Amino acid sequence: MVPAMTIAPWTHPDSLYPRLEPLLSQVSNPLQYIGSEVNSQPKDWGSVDVRWCLHFPDAYAVGQPNQGMAILYEVLNECEWILAERTYSIWPDLSTLMRQHHVEQFSWETVRPIRDFDVIGVSLSTELGYTNLLETLDLAGIPRRSVDRGEHDPLVIVGGHVAANPEPIAEFVDGVVLGDGEQAVLDISAILRQSKQEGWERTEGLEALARTGRIYVPQFYEVIYGDDHTIESVTPTRSSVPAKVQKYTLTNLDEWPYPKKPIVPLAETIHERYSPEIFRGCTRGCRFCQAGMITRPVRERSAATITSMVECGLKATGYEEIGLLSLSSADHSQITEITGSLAEICDGTQVSLSLPSTRVDAFSVDLAEQLSKRGRRSGLTFAPEGGSARMRAVINKNVDEDDLLEAVRAAFTAGWRSVKLYFMAGLPSETDEDVMAIADMAHRVIDEGRRITGQRDISCTISLGAFVPKPHTSFQWAPQCLAEVVNERMRALKESIREDRQYSRAITVKWADGKPGRIEGLLARGDRRVGDVIEAVWRAGGVFDGWSEYFSYDRWVECAELVLGPQGLSIDWYTTRERSREEVLPWDHLDVGLGRTWLWKDWQASLLGKVVDDCRWSICSGCRVCPGLGVDIEMAAPGVEGRDG
Repeated sequence: MVPAMTIAPWTHPDSLYPRLEPLLSQVSNPLQYIGSEVNSQPKDWGSVDVRWCLHFPDAYAVGQPNQGMAILYEVLNECEWILAERTYSIWPDLSTLMRQHHVEQFSWETVRPIRDFDVIGVSLSTELGYTNLLETLDLAGIPRRSVDRGEHDPLVIVGGHVAANPEPIAEFVDGVVLGDGEQAVLDISAILRQSKQEGWERTEGLEALARTGRIYVPQFYEVIYGDDHTIESVTPTRSSVPAKVQKYTLTNLDEWPYPKKPIVPLAETIHERYSPEIFRGCTRGCRFCQAGMITRPVRERSAATITSMVECGLKATGYEEIGLLSLSSADHSQITEITGSLAEICDGTQVSLSLPSTRVDAFSVDLAEQLSKRGRRSGLTFAPEGGSARMRAVINKNVDEDDLLEAVRAAFTAGWRSVKLYFMAGLPSETDEDVMAIADMAHRVIDEGRRITGQRDISCTISLGAFVPKPHTSFQWAPQCLAEVVNERMRALKESIREDRQYSRAITVKWADGKPGRIEGLLARGDRRVGDVIEAVWRAGGVFDGWSEYFSYDRWVECAELVLGPQGLSIDWYTTRERSREEVLPWDHLDVGLGRTWLWKDWQASLLGKVVDDCRWSICSGCRVCPGLGVDIEMAAPGVEGRDG
């Protein structure tokens, strides 16, 4: 049974809804803006001490299902002296009308101006959302740059994976949370409560946050650049502020079983399912994967907790799909027990079970059979990432073609007819031949499917993405491949498959333009000087840069030349340039737990095609994340003396 709808937003005092409502008939999909969704939690404004507005800088359809937002929303609202509401990016058709009619950025629950809140908590999932953040602040009437904000302006605090290098937006934010957000938002709330009770000035509250050693306040750090344009030093400007900021890490996920009652949207969103996070972190050591590196160590939820979460979540939402969420759901040590238990819950219902993220070598026949009983067989996605064995060794993707074929055999035997394979192009040391090898792998998949099923209706979709080096990974020093080279390799692969009549109808190749990846690379490894480029792009009309219909490569290039050129810098300086071991990286003062020496040695090992085993099932590699193991970081770090791939 789905719960009754919450109170309509226009019943709340101080609501902007009477001014907003006449505009909604003039825009596309107005339903996304009216709030009042099932399980939303409007609270009495005057009964709380601290008020958060959680912001996802993308459209409602993308942001509403975001797991991080859902978790923090419930964690905050469970505390009686805190309230949390939500806001999302406004599409240009409505934002134009809002400016014309002087309607500010509003919260979804009570349609209040978001500048009335104490904190704007921003969840960053992609660098291409930076212009949306500036658009939201401007539409809200909040000064874009932190130094211009006054005592009555809300704090702007960001988190999420992209916040691992917040330097390009350092001038626009007041604070940054590294790592897990559940405890962080409660700690921040407690400091803000004390600040309000004792009448602290804005800078006093920010300094109290910085003193924790786990909230990064950029304005308290000075960046000095050398004559060669690289960073010479990043140092705190106050004695009470630590030189390095540590990340938050939850050690027991069973103590945080969120979301319990996720919001059910009224308008269509990209995902409409209950998605319990079954574990956090990854030890596979894929050298390209920022999420896998910065979320270490691995912490699993117990099968009992997951089962309980699903039972409660389905009852609270009425959803008809369960998606087990993690970086690689099939890697959970109790995955067979979990899927078996959930299959029993779903028995006799219309609820289906899926694994949105599946590693090639973790997929078994038993798991395929469990999913075939409970899943809609629209296809399975596997991620070999690299087309050749050499390339997979370079990126430390410890799977071979036999692993892939074993996985697809299990899937085809269990009744699937469609498989999707995800690869990247533009990886370090990649050649044309490495990309063309993807076709051979797809051919073998089709051959196996036809052999096992005896049918010709087997299909394989190849999905290609452009690789972008990310901070806090082994490839953080690597040069980024030129977008033109990446595009040509992907085009050549598609053309070769199209011309092969034996497989052309069975294999589909999908690839996206590599040019947005070049801009993503600029923002991912940029420093504070890139902030002026972001603002220039926004001033030139840049919003929703993650959407192809709004993204303008030329606009980014022109603004970058205008801002960076006079300083002797360029997009290529930030992207295609290889970094040296001695260079100070913009994020070196932000500690996500990984040893810098370990990452450097792993980068050198990658150049020789050396692989490192998964430390969950093998020896510790000394990455430094797990405390108390007594491992010498320098000696245990994987280096050129590692195992051959």
